[in-house]
Amino acid sequence: MISPVLPVSRSEVAPGAPALVEALESGSVLVFRDLDFPFDAFEQRFVERPFADGKAKNVSIRNETAELRGGAGSAEEQARLRDLLVRYRRFAQDLIDSYLPAYHGKVSLAGTSYRPFDVDKRKLSWRRDNTRMHVDAFPSNPIGERRILRIFRNINAEGQPRLWRVGEDFGSMAEKFLPKLPGYSGLSASVLAALKITKAKRSEYDHLMLHLHDALKRDLDYQAHAPQADVRFQPGETWVTFSDLVMHGAMGGRYMLEQTAYIAVADQADPEKSPQRILARKLGRPLKH
Repeated sequence: MISPVLPVSRSEVAPGAPALVEALESGSVLVFRDLDFPFDAFEQRFVERPFADGKAKNVSIRNETAELRGGAGSAEEQARLRDLLVRYRRFAQDLIDSYLPAYHGKVSLAGTSYRPFDVDKRKLSWRRDNTRMHVDAFPSNPIGERRILRIFRNINAEGQPRLWRVGEDFGSMAEKFLPKLPGYSGLSASVLAALKITKAKRSEYDHLMLHLHDALKRDLDYQAHAPQADVRFQPGETWVTFSDLVMHGAMGGRYMLEQTAYIAVADQADPEKSPQRILARKLGRPLKH
């Protein structure tokens, strides 16, 4: 089954409806079509030309200090861009609190990003090519018993949609690729952490997810012929998904805002729907930590 895309309208779905959390944890992409996030006259410039220094893929703020990284423009423009990202961060938190109240007080917000450039379609290495379907896994930042929840918004001012494709459900994909993955070494994971190559010790889950990410991107036959569907997110739409569960590829579109968040597996409404538990069931044993 291909990951479903579920439109959500304020007039049709009451905030806090349990069905939204159930759909999200089951691998849906929730698309909110009528949530307001207006730009003032000054901010409009941020969707007319990219305010990015070009050294990094995205412009971002981090949780600790909200310092702007990768921005460009005058001091005032960079300050206002930072303010915009701080405001989007609050918008994302409000969305979670209003429409996913089961997660209230359980989600921690991480980086917030402004993405003014088109999807990078240069001849990148296959590992960096995000047009290829993948699940999210962070090489230097082990996730362990946490989930990756992401809130995106298309802010394009010229009517250009954000183009994605989504793949089959996580369990079906895992059945195809798990037998091909190398085994986990706790010793190797400890060495990487001791050398500060990773921020913490990789668990077996982190090991498997990194290798699934790479195996998916490397397999061109799977990329071409696996079950998949194209999705168009229109300007003004906000979409929310667990990007560690939903296979996705970014195919096109400029000007987007993104918020990354984490929630513990134990804090889900149904932890058994997490990729951590799905992989354990496929292997027939608990994963190693």
